[in-house]
Amino acid sequence: MTGRHPPEEDAPVRVPIEDFIDLHAYPPAEAASVVEEYLTAAADAGYREVRVIHGKGKGVRKAIVRGVLSRHPRVAGFADAPAEAGGWGATRVALVPTSGGRSPGG
Repeated sequence: MTGRHPPEEDAPVRVPIEDFIDLHAYPPAEAASVVEEYLTAAADAGYREVRVIHGKGKGVRKAIVRGVLSRHPRVAGFADAPAEAGGWGATRVALVPTSGGRSPGG
């Protein structure tokens, strides 16, 4: 034995909070919890608008995302992203304003 400990497989991974999150890296079963945590963190970081990229596919992730958005307390509204920002493969989300809010990209 070398005294080293194996990496914790279930340890949380820190993801930088930006004005978007791409769910392609997460299995559909984790999408709801990832989006819930992301929205709270983004609102706490001062973002007023973010984009959730769920992809076009069969609509499984989009349905999961829309379910979370419809009940999340920090969401003021949401809609398909404009074509240049992913179209129906992404959702633009307006967050409940907090003091010192940021606009996308800034």
